[in-house]
Amino acid sequence: MEHREFIDLSAAELRRYMAAHHENQYLLVDVRQAKEYAASHIPGARLLPLAELPARLAELPADRDIVFY
Repeated sequence: MEHREFIDLSAAELRRYMAAHHENQYLLVDVRQAKEYAASHIPGARLLPLAELPARLAELPADRDIVFY
């Protein structure tokens, strides 16, 4: 398994990151429930509820940064 580095970002840091990188360089993953995602989410984010994450890790791209929120 490939090693992935994890860092914490503030909302302001995430905004700067998104402004400095093309959207095909990262994937935003919303780990909340579908109802919360439907109410509001960051544009372009993909829904992957936290409870499903371990079983679905293989779906995440290995060639992009992944931002979980």
